[in-house]
Amino acid sequence: MVRERIKALSSEPETPADAHRGRRHLILIIAPIIAMVVAGYTADALWPDLVNGNPLLLISLSSKNRYLVLVVNNLSLWAYYLVGAIRLLLPDPFFFALGWFYGEAALNWMERRTPTTGRYMRAVEGWFGKWGAPLVVLFPNNYICLVAGAAKMNPVRFAILNIAGTIGRLFMLQIIGDVFSRPIDSILDFIAQWRIPLLVISIGLVAVFWISELRRGKQEIEAFRELEDAADEIELGHTGPASDPDAD
Repeated sequence: MVRERIKALSSEPETPADAHRGRRHLILIIAPIIAMVVAGYTADALWPDLVNGNPLLLISLSSKNRYLVLVVNNLSLWAYYLVGAIRLLLPDPFFFALGWFYGEAALNWMERRTPTTGRYMRAVEGWFGKWGAPLVVLFPNNYICLVAGAAKMNPVRFAILNIAGTIGRLFMLQIIGDVFSRPIDSILDFIAQWRIPLLVISIGLVAVFWISELRRGKQEIEAFRELEDAADEIELGHTGPASDPDAD
């Protein structure tokens, strides 16, 4: 289990690297993640306008599979792969660093942010010790990257596997876009015809989601405080299950 490895590592002696961690460094990791989340919400609100009008901007804001499939046939391959790969890879090193430095506290934070997938997350942690490399290649999502960092996967190995998995994902979506090009064109024509109503609906849905997020903001704050507490322990040189395990 990843958490058992974290606890074992937390009992090892501190290294000078501990002096460079803490709340300040937590903010440096979290801030870009928050910026990318906001960019994703922007894409979710404006996608009916962007999918035909500016597809490159759409996948720059969000790399969701549905957006990549919808725009792949309307972009040059180099733009699709370059922008798509950069946007897909962009959050991964931050989640990896979050897991690497904050260990179990980061895993708990992620599980509290996405409680509906808590069982899936626990299962992944159990599988990672044996199937870590295939998981990173096949499912290079935020949580897998977080678990990889918490499990202290070699960063170079992680980067190679993550890039390979991301390119494979883009290739798979390109094939899907090619095979289903006619239905996709029909969908894009429908979106162009009903752009304004769809835009109103999408903006409204994002607004409703934001309101619900604000209502449960207390839970989010409590979850983030758990990470801040771990950062404070690291700054003070303390160790423990919720604090940052030392680097190998």
